[in-house]
Amino acid sequence: MTGPDDDPLAALVQMTSGIDPAANLAVIDRAMGEAAAHGAAMAFLPEMSLLLDRDRARSAAHIATEAQSPWPSALQEMARRHAIWLHSGSMPLLADDGQRRVNRSHVIAADGRIRARYDKIHMFDVQLPSGENWQESAAYAGGDALCIVDTPLGRLGLSICYDLRFPELYRALVDSGATLIAIPAAFTVPTGEAHWHVLLRARAIETACHVVAAAQCGQHTDGRTTYGHSLAVDPWGAILADAARSDEANQKGYSLTIVPIDATAATRARAAIPLSRSRAIRRIDL
Repeated sequence: MTGPDDDPLAALVQMTSGIDPAANLAVIDRAMGEAAAHGAAMAFLPEMSLLLDRDRARSAAHIATEAQSPWPSALQEMARRHAIWLHSGSMPLLADDGQRRVNRSHVIAADGRIRARYDKIHMFDVQLPSGENWQESAAYAGGDALCIVDTPLGRLGLSICYDLRFPELYRALVDSGATLIAIPAAFTVPTGEAHWHVLLRARAIETACHVVAAAQCGQHTDGRTTYGHSLAVDPWGAILADAARSDEANQKGYSLTIVPIDATAATRARAAIPLSRSRAIRRIDL
């Protein structure tokens, strides 16, 4: 499960998830099998990998609390069967209070145990120049807790999509020991073209972490179009892999990008530009 220099391998799964959870699960199962066959230590799915449907009335039939949802256990079974760690990207679940939904990530070990959960903190409420209107907070409750978990690729900090625009979150993850950050997403095309690459590189540079960002891509059944370009960025800000908008996803439901994660890269980047030390030495009072 290592690259040419014994670096562990991450597998970024780019998807065009739809409104049928069973079909999405079948795609994920195939992608995990291929990732395991390539020797990946861990697979990363995009945001809303299990269900991408902006029709809230239609999707309600599939939404349950985590305790009642079949989705986490299905992913746990896949992780065990393929013997690979999994970052679920995220899935919509009903909050425990039954009032609103949560956008939740899971990190599942190769033995099938759930090692971490994270609820997306920042809600995307905006009217875009394109005419698209997104009001996540109307249906989703934001999370209120950071999440960091040890994985075969390093100490992983969790975030989801719109969280990307809030650098203070990533500073807090680094202060908690993160060396790798997951940012699964379903970026729209206009915002993706304008900001996706530069924001991901900025988060990697300012934290001196690897950033792994699996993305939704293409035309979805619910009518939306997503940007794609699943990226892996090293702690110096170099793009290690860019899945672009491959036709492969249309042919088999996903595209797979394999990238080695150099465990020493964060240490080198932090030694070259010691942001944490400099920040501690001098604070500016405004």
